[in-house]
Amino acid sequence: MISRRTRIIATIGPATDTAEMIEEMINAGVNIFRLNMSHAPHDIVRRNVEDIRRISERLDSTVGILMDTQGPAIRTGSIPVELNLEPGDKIALTVQGAVNEEMHSVEVNYDGLVDDITLGDTVLIDNGEIQFKVISKKEKQLECEVLTQGTLGSRRHINLPGVRVNLPALTDKDIQDVELGIELNVDFFAMSFVREAKDVMQLKNILEYRKAPQRVIAKLEDQEGIRNLDDIIDAADGIMVARGDLGIEVPYEELPIIQRRIVKNCQAVGKPVIVATHMLESMIENPGPTRAEITDVANAVFEQADCIMLSGETSVGKYPLSCLDIMDRVARRTERSGGARFERDENCFDHYTKLIKAGATLAQEIDAKAFLVFTRTGKMALNAAWMRPRKLPIHAFTQDDKLRNQMIIHWGVVPHHMDFADDPTRNVEAAIERLISRGDIESGDWVVAVSEIKLRDKLIDSIQMEKA
Repeated sequence: MISRRTRIIATIGPATDTAEMIEEMINAGVNIFRLNMSHAPHDIVRRNVEDIRRISERLDSTVGILMDTQGPAIRTGSIPVELNLEPGDKIALTVQGAVNEEMHSVEVNYDGLVDDITLGDTVLIDNGEIQFKVISKKEKQLECEVLTQGTLGSRRHINLPGVRVNLPALTDKDIQDVELGIELNVDFFAMSFVREAKDVMQLKNILEYRKAPQRVIAKLEDQEGIRNLDDIIDAADGIMVARGDLGIEVPYEELPIIQRRIVKNCQAVGKPVIVATHMLESMIENPGPTRAEITDVANAVFEQADCIMLSGETSVGKYPLSCLDIMDRVARRTERSGGARFERDENCFDHYTKLIKAGATLAQEIDAKAFLVFTRTGKMALNAAWMRPRKLPIHAFTQDDKLRNQMIIHWGVVPHHMDFADDPTRNVEAAIERLISRGDIESGDWVVAVSEIKLRDKLIDSIQMEKA
């Protein structure tokens, strides 16, 4: 049976951060674990990573680890008593210790708030549940009118739709977290609130300086990131459609259009893409999903996103294993119904990409039971996933364990570790033997391999058609 092509990412949190739960989640189909550094202390992260590596090795399961940075979040400060706000109330947002004696005032942790905002701008608090309109500006404060009823507590997240804020791409906390991720050999860094390509390059420069192999996933969460979409796709190793903040920053009716545009643009150039946030949000409290959530998951799978992601559902939710079961079932069923085929707009830039495309086309035309690629950098696996071959498992072989874990992010790719022989022909033979022993193919099945062959003393890239 062909395995699920769409990868599932699950966030670890208080509901799932034991070794026992991690094992159950791997058995339930998790492909990548997400560590949310907005909430995860370093000692817990160390334990989580150790458990994931130990358990996945024992289960002989390839599992990736994604460390998600907090990013430059704007938040309210601490307030002694929660404020019950009604439409028409006045409230001041202050910076640098300023206080408004005439109305309730709440300090904000971003000193540039007053400079960046203009009169009439909207301020959204706590995921948009409370809305303010800026009616007056002073040196260190904004006077606002409350637009919606709500209760304002301490340290609530602030969104400023359409406002260009002058925050650093990486905070001091982010850099400390990245250093920890490098030390622990995580596989991916998700970079929050990416606004332009140079934000991605700042993190990549740190990794390059440290000679660290991690891949960078850019999270698109505001309007500026969407305006710079193609440049960010070009700079990053992958993209996350982070629909929590993005859904607050853009009009509701634009969100599905933006999601589809991001997924389509990523597939046009072969970059992995993750659809994330609120996929089964109701299951944080309820044992079953809404019908709209089921359709949402199926839509992301139909668009052939590389990964779909669970956040609060598995980190703090009551039914994490049920969520995984539902994601798995919906993904498998939707994959059988076909896909959007955005990859048909692909731009094959080089001969190696065209070689993979030719191999995948041949494999599908002869009804091969497996498509084999052998890679030292991961590019062959990425290109094979890019082609989105239907009803054709992609088996990617590498000598590098770090690379094996990173390849799990790609749609449809089954990664394997293999010590390559000097004779490339032997690599193909060994791969076929392994797939037969695993039950992935049977003796007599046709397979297609993109590999090297030795011609005299020269290695040449080739497409090989072999009978197992």
